[in-house]
Parts: sequence; C-alpha cells; structure tokens
Amino acid sequence: MAERIFLSSPHMSEEGYEQQYVKEAFDTNWIAPLGTNVNEFENELAAKVGSKAAAALSSGTAAIHLALKAAGVGEGDIVFCSTLTFSATANPIIYQNAIPVFIDSDYETWNMSPKALEEAFEKYPEVKAVLLVHLYGLSADMDKIAALCKKYNVALIEDAAESLGTCYKGQHTGTFGDYGIFSFNGNKIITTSGGGMLVSNNEERIAKSRFWATQSRDQARHYQHSELGYNYRMSNVVAGIGRGQLKVLDDRVAKKNYIYDFYIRNLSDLGGVEFMPSNEWDQPNYWLSAMTLTGKVRPIDMMEALEKENIESRPVWKPMHLQPYFEKYDFVGTDVSEKLFENGICLPSDTKITDKQLERVVKIIRRLWE
Repeated sequence: MAERIFLSSPHMSEEGYEQQYVKEAFDTNWIAPLGTNVNEFENELAAKVGSKAAAALSSGTAAIHLALKAAGVGEGDIVFCSTLTFSATANPIIYQNAIPVFIDSDYETWNMSPKALEEAFEKYPEVKAVLLVHLYGLSADMDKIAALCKKYNVALIEDAAESLGTCYKGQHTGTFGDYGIFSFNGNKIITTSGGGMLVSNNEERIAKSRFWATQSRDQARHYQHSELGYNYRMSNVVAGIGRGQLKVLDDRVAKKNYIYDFYIRNLSDLGGVEFMPSNEWDQPNYWLSAMTLTGKVRPIDMMEALEKENIESRPVWKPMHLQPYFEKYDFVGTDVSEKLFENGICLPSDTKITDKQLERVVKIIRRLWE
C-alpha cells in the first residue's frame, strides 16, 4: 500500500515549541485545571487576531455555546445560522433551547448569502443572533453582513473554527462580530489535540464566559453556585501545545496557500472543474482546498480513485437544513449550498504534504479525464 496522504492532520512544530511549554507545565506541576499556559495562550491569541479578550475552552463547540449564552440567546429565540457547515455550529443553538433558521450560501464566497440573510431578517424581525461560518478558511462578505446585523440591532457571532489566520480587508476573521470562535481540533490549521477559543472586545462578557466555563463557582470559601455552569475550561497542558502552535501559524497559512496554488496550477484546465472563489478583499488561510465538479467526473469518482491509492479526501459539508435532525427547521435561500454539497470535494491539504505527494494526487485526478 502506498504511503498515506491525509486530508489535514496534526502538525507539530519542527522547532519543538509545544514540548517546551508542555514540559514547563509538568516541571511546575501545573497540569490542570489552569495555569500560566492558559493565561498566556489567551493573551497571545487575542493579540494575534486583534481582539481585546479571549477565553480558552475545551472545544470550539463550547465556545459557540458560551457565545450564544453571552449574547442572551435563550429558550424560543431565533438564531440565523449558516447552513453549509459542520453540525458543531448548529448544535449549541439547540443546547440553549433556541430555534435555528438556516441561511443559504452564495457562489461568490461559499459562505452566508447577504441576500438570503436580508430575506430572513424581513421574515423573522424578532431574531436574536446571527451565527455565520467562514467556510474552509474563506471569509464571508463581512461588510454586508455586519451592516445588516447593525441595521437590525442583532448580535453577530463568527464561527471562525476553520479560518484562523484568514483576513477580510486586513482584519482577522472572528473579530468583526460581538463574538468570535476558533477551534484547535486535530484537523485544524493549528491544533491542541482538542480545544477552542472565544474572543470578544467585550471584556466583561469574556470574564463571565470564563466563570460559566468553570462550573459557575461563586467567590466563596465553600462551593457555591448561583448559576448553571459548565466544565468547559482548557487544561494547562493543552494550552501549552496551543502556545507552541501559535508560533508557526503564519508558516501553516503559507503552506496551505502553496497547496491551493499548486492545485490551481495543475488542475484548473480540466473540464467541469471550478475551485473555491477568490475575492480581492479576502486573504484566506485555505484550510482545505476544495473544488466543484460539474462535468462527467463526479466527486464520488474522484474520492474513490484517491481512496484506492490511500489518499484521503471528503465531500463538501452536507447543509444543515438537509440533515435528518435539522430538516424540521426553516431554511431561507435557494439551492446554492445544496449544489455545492452535490458537486464539491475537498482535496488533501495537509501541511506536511510534499511536492512529490501533491504530484501523486494530481496524477491520479488527471487520469480520470483521460
């Protein structure tokens, strides 16, 4: 069997930054629950993206949950949510006993359509929050979306789990709304094995989120809890990995861009192939290189051909409004997200991939057109 080529796997720094911080946690016996690494990871990530405050949490899902709670979303409230995403975006809406309304994508960004969003505002003027996703490291059209949220005085939450390092007009995604979410899951552009971060310029709300994430333990000599709490805080060991990974974020973004450009150069001439959109205001991290196939070769053909050669790929996310659990909820838009799902495929985008491996992927793909 040929050597495995991954879609996107963990990539520790060659310099060993992560081990230095983890060793420090062990040497000082600050393993859990908190410690210097947690505090500094929050400070360093907030500084990197240009946000005033951050809370290091156990997952990106936990960060979305606390963002919704911080925004005042509760039982019966409506939340507009990008439909083209992973279920972790939508699930926390249900945790809060709120009601998701799914918003279609557009072909210009593959992200939440401002046109569909405006239609949703007209249909549901009582909406409590907008939860948008920056898909595969592509920025949504933030000027239009932020303007609509401001017009209707609605909280904006950015799921930037896939877009750490992506900028819109020079500003980091995750910092335009009231709250931003990052993920450090094993397949993300940097990883802590598992973990997430909630960022905001509202320092009081971040402090409150940290309180909720630490079982809402009151300041008292005894264990006292006046609010419902969660076990959502990141450990000091995991945060040490994150601090080391943050040092190589720019390198990882550069490699992801290199991979995307390689595929563009070598595959864009094939019939029926169209790559993710490119906009002059977007500086993507290209977390995954994705394309659509509208000719004789279908995504399943390509996935099976790659799979036979021990190469990992995957379909584009299946929209939430088509998922069995979420199909009972309303959807605003046309069929853009559905078409992207039907025709889309994500190619190997691992930052450890070599030119030789990329050439191997390209050769297998091109063979499908011969």
